Amino acid sequence: MKVNVHAVNFTVDRKLVGYVQERLDKLEKYYDKVVTSDVFFKLDNTSDKENKIAEIKIAVPGDEFIVKKQCKSFEEAVELAAESMERLLMKRKQKIRAHS
Repeated sequence: MKVNVHAVNFTVDRKLVGYVQERLDKLEKYYDKVVTSDVFFKLDNTSDKENKIAEIKIAVPGDEFIVKKQCKSFEEAVELAAESMERLLMKRKQKIRAHS
């Protein structure tokens, strides 16, 4: 699966991009009809330690899912967002199975 990584107002290192690619590839186990996936990284301008935001947007035929998480590190945010996305994709798959 091709993952597009977008960092808002900063550059993202290769290690993080590799981690994101590896983590989102696992989503294909839950739903194999993913068209595109985008990951957006943002830094929240607060003094709070949990100022790193990861937003995952996945397009599947006929629908689009967006999950946004805010944590202390981008890796943690990606992990939590990916787990939420897994649940969404499983629900989607069950819904489609129920209709066919």
